[in-house]
Amino acid sequence: MTAIRRPHSLRRPARYTLAVVMTAAFPALSAQAADLPLKAPAIPAYDWNGAYVGAHIGYSFGTAHGEVIDGSAFPTHHHFGGAMAGFHAGYNVLLPSRILLGAEADISFPSYFESNALIATTPTAGNMLTERLDYAGSLRARLGYATPQWLLYVTGGFAFAGERFENELAPFKDKRIAYRTGWTAGAGIEYAIAPLWSARLEYLYSDFGRTSVVMNSGLQATSALDMHSVRLGLSRKIDAAGFGANGGELGAGAPAGWEISGQSTYIAQAYPQFRSPYSGPNSLAPTGQAKSTWSTSLYINARLWDGGEVYFNPEFAQGFGLSDTAGLAGFSNGEAQKSNFPYPRFNPSRLFVRQTFGFGGEQETLESGPTQLGGKADVSRLTLQAGKFAVLDVFDGNSYAKDPRKDFMNWSLWAPGAFDYAADKVGLTYGATAELNQKNWAVRFGYFLMDAESNSDNFDMRLFRRGEYVAELEQRYKLFGLPGKLRAIAWINSAFSGSYRATLDNPALNLDIAATRQGRIKYGYVINLEQALSDTVGLFGRWSWNDGKTEIMAFTDIDASLSGGLSIKGKSWGRPDDTIGLGGAINALSRDHRDFIAAGGLGVLVGDGRLNYRQERLIEAYYAYAITPKLTATADYQFIVNPAYNADRGPVSIFSARLHGEF
Repeated sequence: MTAIRRPHSLRRPARYTLAVVMTAAFPALSAQAADLPLKAPAIPAYDWNGAYVGAHIGYSFGTAHGEVIDGSAFPTHHHFGGAMAGFHAGYNVLLPSRILLGAEADISFPSYFESNALIATTPTAGNMLTERLDYAGSLRARLGYATPQWLLYVTGGFAFAGERFENELAPFKDKRIAYRTGWTAGAGIEYAIAPLWSARLEYLYSDFGRTSVVMNSGLQATSALDMHSVRLGLSRKIDAAGFGANGGELGAGAPAGWEISGQSTYIAQAYPQFRSPYSGPNSLAPTGQAKSTWSTSLYINARLWDGGEVYFNPEFAQGFGLSDTAGLAGFSNGEAQKSNFPYPRFNPSRLFVRQTFGFGGEQETLESGPTQLGGKADVSRLTLQAGKFAVLDVFDGNSYAKDPRKDFMNWSLWAPGAFDYAADKVGLTYGATAELNQKNWAVRFGYFLMDAESNSDNFDMRLFRRGEYVAELEQRYKLFGLPGKLRAIAWINSAFSGSYRATLDNPALNLDIAATRQGRIKYGYVINLEQALSDTVGLFGRWSWNDGKTEIMAFTDIDASLSGGLSIKGKSWGRPDDTIGLGGAINALSRDHRDFIAAGGLGVLVGDGRLNYRQERLIEAYYAYAITPKLTATADYQFIVNPAYNADRGPVSIFSARLHGEF
């Protein structure tokens, strides 16, 4: 609950956008699906005995009441609610009478929308106390009656929750962590959807009791908290050996046409003290620091009709980027979002529909992946996609520099730095795309919702009047018998944005670029190259540019970027699953943008208060060591000259360690 900024007040309208876009993009799908013969698959009797793990998502709401004492007493009574998701695990024993006895533990986290974590805000005479939920969980017994495929149960037990109380108006950090305990009870229904999988619908009521805190500022608060939760869950049976003995990987035994998998990535970064005669609000702290991020994702992909697929990718994110993800244009951690989460936050992340129309002829095999169901497909095909996903899921593919969870971590190496692609603070948006694929080329088009304002989690809902339009041409070829790809991307943003020059030309604005916001056009392009040099060595390069006249809407403060490098597999030294990466980037600002930053303006990620402008230059090297085929540890080093384009500061050396697992 990156994030993750992780997403949103115009949030509510954005939640309906998926349905609107899907309806517009696929008017024929419902008719096509209606013509298909539907036949429920036969599911063998389910064995309810044994251990299981799972994930759940739902909506929680409740009340908090008490008082805040700030000289005098201020009674409080607040209603709250929002999306929550989490994990559960348990063990069942099925008696011969079909009575089921079980025990279960669960924990849930609010979504990355700040409003979902907010329980209460209480203004007093000179302060403002906020109460936020970090997590809630329980340890429960279950009692039920099971048939070969259904389970009805009641449940109850011990409940706990973690909260933060903060005085928002204190001139210093004034925070208290509070823990609550209480009881919970509820009921549910569960259905076996496959030999190792079951789905559930569950209701829980939790009474977390009362808690009291005393703030450093002298504020005192007491509150009682209760909560109702309605949630959907998916569970997978395991045994003493984990997933192994009863089906191998997580997705084994899933319903026909489904693929279920996941990943978890932990990245720790640190740097020593570096030269810095001055700093500003968006500066990388010169004293040295260490920060970490963690993400866990679940990929639930299903083929529901001929050519029709649905993808759902819930994620949890926690942690902080260096200096709260500021101070570098080419930021050092691709997992660091523009939101900081001291505890995990849930993000529904990707949720989209894909329809593929094959034109016959030669076929190819599509490998399974987080956003790709495996199987055969016509080489000549049209693919339509609509929903919530990242622009870079479809555009700017690259085999060697694309995924900060596996390869390069720096923002200007895994992505084109000057591509100000539509996104919220965690890199996602709503949109629709069309792709025509042929044997040696592909062409792609897309339309996406833009931020309502720079670096926000709200989207501008003026469809087609505002938004991002993207087109990409991909050419596949062979050079000396080795495969390569050349991609050319052109994009236009129509956004409610401010002008650097208009802000500078009006001293009365005091560098407040928001005062110049209006409907403006921004455009740019990307050239993306990848070329195999052998069966173990690959070369990549990108050149990206934008006009640099208006504020960055979503990505980072780069108006031109040249990057490239090598990816080397370890086959020659007996480690075929290991990878060495060597890359570098040069980032630049437009004249208007650099003048704005030099005058003391703040960008999305940069702004030292003043500026001795030079191009930001960086190199990155990593070694990814495959501990097992599914677990990789990476050592990474980045050397950055002129951080945030400032020759007065730096250089800085950033050391990183990454652990990435797939399941």
